[in-house]
Amino acid sequence: MRKVVIGFLLVVFTISMVLVGAGCRKPETVTETVIETVTETVVETVEVEKERGAVTILGTWGGDELAKFQEAVYPFTDETGIGMAFEGTRDLAAVLTTRVEAGNPPDIAILPNPGQMYELANKGKLVDISGFMEMEEVKKNYAQAWLDLASYDGTLYGIFYKVANKSLVWYNPPAFSEAGYEVPGTWDELIDLSDKIVSDGSVPWSIGFESGPASGWPATDWIEDIMLRTAGPEIYDKWVNHEIPWTDQKIKNAWEVFGEIVTNDEYQYGGSIGTLTANFGDAPATLFTSPPGAYMHRQASFITGFFPEGLEAGKDYDFFPFPAIDPAYGTPVLGGADLIVVFNNTPEVQELVKYLAASQPQEIWAAAGGFISPNKAVSLDAYPDELTKKMAEMVVSAEVFRFDASDLMPAAVGAGSFWSGTLDYVSGEDLDGVLEQIEDSAVDAYK
Repeated sequence: MRKVVIGFLLVVFTISMVLVGAGCRKPETVTETVIETVTETVVETVEVEKERGAVTILGTWGGDELAKFQEAVYPFTDETGIGMAFEGTRDLAAVLTTRVEAGNPPDIAILPNPGQMYELANKGKLVDISGFMEMEEVKKNYAQAWLDLASYDGTLYGIFYKVANKSLVWYNPPAFSEAGYEVPGTWDELIDLSDKIVSDGSVPWSIGFESGPASGWPATDWIEDIMLRTAGPEIYDKWVNHEIPWTDQKIKNAWEVFGEIVTNDEYQYGGSIGTLTANFGDAPATLFTSPPGAYMHRQASFITGFFPEGLEAGKDYDFFPFPAIDPAYGTPVLGGADLIVVFNNTPEVQELVKYLAASQPQEIWAAAGGFISPNKAVSLDAYPDELTKKMAEMVVSAEVFRFDASDLMPAAVGAGSFWSGTLDYVSGEDLDGVLEQIEDSAVDAYK
């Protein structure tokens, strides 16, 4: 058994955490040294059962997310004596690129989307994890759609770990019941319900596209969900890769379906101007006023964190899947997800990745809340409420899952002309002109 001294340094944009083996939560001794003129350093002496060091992980998680991930990893560190050193950064793409180019990558990175994974795999920087994973188990637990998304040129480089379900429409069940409204199952039923709400003198939708410098991103999620339901996953993939122009009729059609909602002032709380100026996090509050200011809100699973305090999941709020439009394409799931990739193929790294891909750590986080797994082996009973169970079931049972398109596009388009183009369209600009402008930016961005 050996002594390890660990120093914790807090900086503005980076959080570092080290987990070690059994005893990491109950150190034998603690000494504190204060350097008054500079900073405070806390030196902690802990016992580690095995001489196995720590696996380094770089990711974006911090605060509550990081604390829950820490709890999920504790059983592994306690059992194996393998430590985990986690570094969190807000600018993961830049930090990771710098470290890889300097020949000093972390052992593992947890990426917020697969875009950078494809770039790193193309440059030969990642480890083929199928070489050490038990692939029969992996294929049994993860749908092929997830394995395809985590692969490059047919080689598996990642495991998706934490998913956000974006194909959701939120509503207030008591308000629906009191008004006599029923949950729609198709787009036509959704439009009929919207018309009924308007005829009753109320407003169907509360929508917010304002998000400071990122305004417009909530609108892109609408269009992505609609593209999957009107053009299908193959055309969706071509759209993401700019293999079809933005002026293509299939893309234009998705925007026109989107326009059925966002160009109709009667459908929106505050009209189109209200949609453009309402912050995305504030918009759902109108569902819970008395009487309701609006009856429906489309947003991802994370939006419950912005709901008014004191509401009970499943009772005061619920969701239904964003409905099918063309029956041929059913109800795909649009989402975002964090995935694990490997840079250093050591025995310790292999053990930790195998552990993270299994159900045990994922069920620990699921029970703590704020987590959905694509792993079929994760019991639905692990989730803390029925609503989260329903969202998780949508993810694991989806025949088609696609990643948020704007996150996969070059930033000049996905976080640029696409965002601003949606705002221009809702503002009343000609759709053909909007799509031509996005296409012009895409031609340059995809070179």
